[in-house]
Amino acid sequence: MQMPARRSMVNRMKGAAMLDVQTYEEVEADSTATGQAAAVVLIVAVAQAIGGVAYGDLRIVGAAVAAVVGWLLWSGITYLIGDKLLGGTATWGELLRTIGFAQTPGILGVLGGIPLLGWFVRIVVFVWLLIAGIIAIRQALDFSTGKAIVTAVIGWLALAALSLILGVGRLGGFGG
Repeated sequence: MQMPARRSMVNRMKGAAMLDVQTYEEVEADSTATGQAAAVVLIVAVAQAIGGVAYGDLRIVGAAVAAVVGWLLWSGITYLIGDKLLGGTATWGELLRTIGFAQTPGILGVLGGIPLLGWFVRIVVFVWLLIAGIIAIRQALDFSTGKAIVTAVIGWLALAALSLILGVGRLGGFGG
């Protein structure tokens, strides 16, 4: 059995942001990369919280907690839908790693508070996160892009419903 490549977290983040399939395969296979994926989620949460300062929203600790909880829930929901309902083949850990790294483009959320440009940055980042998330799901679950999209949509709806039921704002997911 071939050992997974051991690139740095920064290089993995670059690959994930560039939507490089091999990067997602690498982090899926590297069981030691879960901590790196968690670090990516936290870095993105802080960047997005800083980007929200222009709107009077400086809740870095709350953003970090919500991002980690959202990442854990999103990965778990995606695992249940993709693996158990749609016949994918992945572990929860594989989804944690790929979905965690798929959050990398969210770092640009730090630019979300720029007057006149922030709204555009937020839209671009949301679309980028969506595409990265679908690639992460597809690679982790080893199935078609169509099934990955279905998994992402159903999972997002389930997470949104759970957020409403719990009365919590942004629990994570694709830039959420």
